[in-house]
Amino acid sequence: MTATRVLVLNSGSSSVKYQLLDMRDSSRLALGLVERIGEETSRLKHTPLVGNGGENGGGNGGESRERTGPIADHEAALKAVAEELAKDGLGLDSPELAAIGHRVVHGGRHFTEPTIIDERVLAEIERLIPVAPLHNPANLTGIRTAQALRPDLPQVAVFDTAFHTTMPESAARYAIDVTTADEHRIRRYGFHGTSHAYVSRATARLLGRDPSEVNVIVLHLGNGASASAVRAGRCVDTSMGLTPLEGLVMGTRSGDLDPAVIFHLARVGGMSMDEIDTLLNKKSGLIGLCGDNDMREIRRRVEEGDERARLAFDIYIHRLRKYIGAYYAVLGRVDAVAFTAGVGENAAPVREAAVADLEGLGLAVDAERNSVRSDEPRLVSPEGARVAVAVVPTDEELEIATQTYALVGTGNGSAQAHA
Repeated sequence: MTATRVLVLNSGSSSVKYQLLDMRDSSRLALGLVERIGEETSRLKHTPLVGNGGENGGGNGGESRERTGPIADHEAALKAVAEELAKDGLGLDSPELAAIGHRVVHGGRHFTEPTIIDERVLAEIERLIPVAPLHNPANLTGIRTAQALRPDLPQVAVFDTAFHTTMPESAARYAIDVTTADEHRIRRYGFHGTSHAYVSRATARLLGRDPSEVNVIVLHLGNGASASAVRAGRCVDTSMGLTPLEGLVMGTRSGDLDPAVIFHLARVGGMSMDEIDTLLNKKSGLIGLCGDNDMREIRRRVEEGDERARLAFDIYIHRLRKYIGAYYAVLGRVDAVAFTAGVGENAAPVREAAVADLEGLGLAVDAERNSVRSDEPRLVSPEGARVAVAVVPTDEELEIATQTYALVGTGNGSAQAHA
């Protein structure tokens, strides 16, 4: 029996998101979320999907199951996930399971593609914890737990940073002392790479062209937000930097900031480094500007005449337009601007405002097309527009599964790490 299934795991500090896919047709067999791990109120929500092909007949018609109660740690969480999958004939002991693909946020400069996980790879992910303290430890925990459950199975790391390793040094380097930067690994790494990779290729398909022929500005707009400039399928610039704090205005993160603000808050405001870190990562962005980080609520308030919400929206759009213009200049020729993620896919007013009065750059949206809600990739620009404006739902889990299966399905079992 040929193994064609891939389990995708995204392990957070107190959560595990998962999907099981069959790579024969990229169909989803099951998905779910374990949250509040380590608390008395832990919760697992599991959804077997229709037509999953499980040995016992394919689940229960897509109806979700929930269990609540204490789940002590990630090991207990994955065991609970395995139990739920087994109920649908999709257990982790199935010979049809080819690999487990793990989202790893930070891969530094070394990991440029999906990588079979061994002790050397684990050590490098651990070494990068200082530049990804919120994410890499949780990713490591998920990997080690999965290895303990299925030590015989290939485990593959797919790195958020990998897609951005094609940036030229002129884009990746900060203008600080080179020796200091190299010693402390300070450079622009970028994040949301699996999303940017998936969306840039899907945009090319939407245009009926090969990715190698297309230049795309990808706008991943969720609670975390980032932009990328993709030339012929390769990232040449991106807005997030050493950490996910740089760049666009986000739900709770400030994005671009004069570094001297930090010195000022420490020297004049008497704030500690930890307090400043919390301010910029958790109490800034939209929530810092108006008290809300949900774009739907912000738009509701704007329509009711709320001035704080209006200012927050205007600042958000102003930063977004600056990046569109900057990446237009970086690319020289732009074939499409693609909006994705929660805000990008669902907030028509954001798309409209982002390209308003940019007809001189070939950018515009058609009001009727832009108002349509759909889960399918679509164009929202006017017919015959010089630059396509697209809405492309992202699918990071499918991207991770595709990259994982491409590695293990070809029989290439060596770790792929490149300096």
